[in-house]
Amino acid sequence: MANPLQLVTGALATVDDPMLQRPLVDLGYLDPPDLRAGVLSLRVRLGYPAASLAAEVIDSLTQAVHGLPGVDRVAVDFGWRIMPHGGPQNGQPLRGVKNLIAVASGKGGVGKSTTAVNLALALQAEGARVGVLDADVYGPSQALMLGIAEGTRPEVAEQRFFLPVRAHGLQAMSMALLVTDKTPMVWRGPMASGALQQLLNQTLWDGLDYLVVDMPPGTGDIQLTLAQQAPVTGAVIVTTPQDIATQDARKGIEMFRKVDIPILGVVENMAVHHCSNCGHEEHLFGAGGGERVATEYATVVLGALPLDARIREQTDAGHPPLVVDPEGDLSQAYRRAAVRAAARIEGLRERSAAQFPTIAVSDD
Repeated sequence: MANPLQLVTGALATVDDPMLQRPLVDLGYLDPPDLRAGVLSLRVRLGYPAASLAAEVIDSLTQAVHGLPGVDRVAVDFGWRIMPHGGPQNGQPLRGVKNLIAVASGKGGVGKSTTAVNLALALQAEGARVGVLDADVYGPSQALMLGIAEGTRPEVAEQRFFLPVRAHGLQAMSMALLVTDKTPMVWRGPMASGALQQLLNQTLWDGLDYLVVDMPPGTGDIQLTLAQQAPVTGAVIVTTPQDIATQDARKGIEMFRKVDIPILGVVENMAVHHCSNCGHEEHLFGAGGGERVATEYATVVLGALPLDARIREQTDAGHPPLVVDPEGDLSQAYRRAAVRAAARIEGLRERSAAQFPTIAVSDD
């Protein structure tokens, strides 16, 4: 008859990671169990920030061993360990950055910058160290959305590096911190690309798990510069459900595919409107557009956000939903999208490791 520890080990092997849908043991997330005097001690470390999944994972592990002989109590040490995934080997790794997420859209007006800042705050709420780089050099908006006071300038280190500005716990850098809010960027493409390279290479990020890059809309010089000059881990595509927006979203996806940058998923903004008076739901911009794009390109919908005045009002005021109401429905929607994106990055790393050939050394 199997001893209690063997029974425990077998039972734990059936518990899957809730996002990657593979056994925690196979992913290397669960340490060997320790069973002493009726107390089963488990240590689990997911590969992505997942504070909101703690209760679910702990309950799954506890239920798996419930009633097994020798197990009177279960103690779970839950956490995460975020590893770098450099993506395509373009450019040099950014100092102090493990993973770089580009947030992009095929056209303007779909809520890309709003999504970028809220995803960054959501990743932070889930337990990661996060920064935001405003790469929209023509129309930088992250300083406003993060509530950074007008006139704030980054400190300079070693006479050539910028120190990111801190806002709501995030590290932030933007062209808006180097010019006034009334200064138009009347630049040709090479000048804008040069400005982005300066922001990328001369900012001293401090131990970031994720750097969220708010891209300008479209598929122009800035996007190509980022793809060629930095190791982008993956891209998040933002769209609304309407056909004209999803058509442009497809162009954005095609551009990232051409430069071998993985698509982490699609965020669909303005998916549905809930009437604040009667509660009636209405799809003002159509329905299912994000899902159709995701299916066409074999990716996923990370999240569908409603057409809600609170998102605009709070973000425009410099206090996005994650700051104003961390436990509210909008914050939870962004956190679910952030966890899915982070898990997709970990899935990329796992697939890369699985595809890497095994090297054997023999004496022959």
